[in-house]
Amino acid sequence: MRFAPTTLHTEAPAPALAPRELETLRHIASGCTYLQAARQMGLSKHTVDTYLRRIRAKLNINSTAELTRWAISLGL
Repeated sequence: MRFAPTTLHTEAPAPALAPRELETLRHIASGCTYLQAARQMGLSKHTVDTYLRRIRAKLNINSTAELTRWAISLGL
């Protein structure tokens, strides 16, 4: 006998991230420092910092650990 779930998981969808934000997130989640990510992307570390601040604001995430966990859950 199968039981239907009594509660539905209804989180709001995550806001869309720009391609460069996703790329930045991918580098940070893989363990790169801001400077390493910046060098690989051809940017300044300040630009990487700006991208990460925007991502955190969009996703309402406060720490790099949370950000990394979110990235891994998306398969980045």
